[in-house]
Amino acid sequence: MSQPAEKLKIEEVRPLHAAALLTAEECRMAEKETILAGTSGETLMENAGKALIDLITQQFKPRPTLVVCGTGNNGGDGFVVARMLKEKNWQVTLAILGNSDDIKNDAKKARDKWNMSGGATRTFSDDMLKDSALIVDAIFGTGLDRNVDGDYKKAISAINDSKLPVISVDIASGINTNTGAIMGIAIKAAHTVTFVRAKPGHVLLPGKAHMGELHVYDIGINGDKLAPTYFLNAPALWKHAFPTLSPNAHKYSRGHSMIIGGGMNSTGAARLAAMSAIRTGSGLVSVACTQAAQPIYAMTLTSVMTQLYTTAAQLANMLDDKHITAALVGPGGGVNDTTREQVLQLLGTSKPCVIDADAITVFQPNAKSLFNAIGARPCASDAGSSTVLTPHQGEFERLFSIEGARTLRVRQAAKLSKAVVLLKGNDTVIAAPDGRTAINANAPVWLATAGSGDALAGIITGLMAQGMPAFEAACAGAWIHGEAAAHFGPGLIAEDLPACIPPVLKNLYHD
Repeated sequence: MSQPAEKLKIEEVRPLHAAALLTAEECRMAEKETILAGTSGETLMENAGKALIDLITQQFKPRPTLVVCGTGNNGGDGFVVARMLKEKNWQVTLAILGNSDDIKNDAKKARDKWNMSGGATRTFSDDMLKDSALIVDAIFGTGLDRNVDGDYKKAISAINDSKLPVISVDIASGINTNTGAIMGIAIKAAHTVTFVRAKPGHVLLPGKAHMGELHVYDIGINGDKLAPTYFLNAPALWKHAFPTLSPNAHKYSRGHSMIIGGGMNSTGAARLAAMSAIRTGSGLVSVACTQAAQPIYAMTLTSVMTQLYTTAAQLANMLDDKHITAALVGPGGGVNDTTREQVLQLLGTSKPCVIDADAITVFQPNAKSLFNAIGARPCASDAGSSTVLTPHQGEFERLFSIEGARTLRVRQAAKLSKAVVLLKGNDTVIAAPDGRTAINANAPVWLATAGSGDALAGIITGLMAQGMPAFEAACAGAWIHGEAAAHFGPGLIAEDLPACIPPVLKNLYHD
């Protein structure tokens, strides 16, 4: 019987990357590849049914179960589930949505087996919900690309109104697999069982909120010939580039992060970033600040140095220091000419850097000047970047006039700017200029608090200071940020985040 992915070392089962997210098109390609290699579609459908039975019997005791099937392969999986539950002496009702004459190929074979087992196929009606205690949603699969309407819309509405627990097959019906968009209306599932790898729609809002608990099963589909560019942000994606610990290491070999601090009335953001950078492992962290702000930084940052400057030339000399291995500009800087000049000074060096907050907003009138400065840097090409932009939605819209799905907008922004772009949110999306795209799914809701973005920028800077490439550092930073917040729990404020980083690092190094 198939086992949940968390019970398998998926990367050892298939050559497909362990963190890959598969689009609807890639799902079809992988299934076709597997069938051409000799595994029948009927076998894959039976395996999918076994995976669902495994989950259902783990989570629920026998109870009256309504299996609602569409007319495609997703419905075929539903017929298999109904038959297998019946064989286990569960009370099962199978209802169909759509014209049964449209059921073809492997789905038709599954329906025929259901019929031969003595099962009856009925047309869905709301009355069936009254006598049910569990619903299996096998209405639409990963190929849905139109809005749900008619009897399908009414049925999904009635299922949601019933408040009964729902197990969705592959993806909650009504969610777009590639974008997470709700196609008019969508099932609200308690559990979703998907196959091979998760899909972008499982982890992107608003679809993410419809999946309930997501379970990934290996059912024998081979993805050898796929080259996915969407990934779930997890250690498997970036652990190979994570800073290593060596007994020969010293503070200078572990990198030096420079945080360009705000004025005396806005020091908090830079202090959060600095503490996050040093907690992440940067051997040294300095805050570049003015004379007026220096006492505040010095009194509140005992393990972080301050470096004074009064002129742009003095800041430029600091940034030219070969010992500085990464820099951050923006937190608390203010939307002013000084911040703009600081960004351009930093981009004029070869230092890996993070541009955040006010350093993004200040370029709203002329985003092209920012992109040109990034593009003129070494390693600013389609192959990679040494620059990370970390906007929230409002800041993103100030720089980029791009419409469409969230992942596609971030991808286009990375290509246009020649930077790694991290669009913050509960479903943070990180994209590199070469198209690699990661979706972060571990952020708890209490991470939405003032200053948390400054901590994130500091974590990424600290990782880059230790030599981690920009895309991997941005991905690792977002994941560590989410795990640190989860470690603390509700009531989190941004000041709590730096102290929550070490337990996360301890687990990473232990693994």
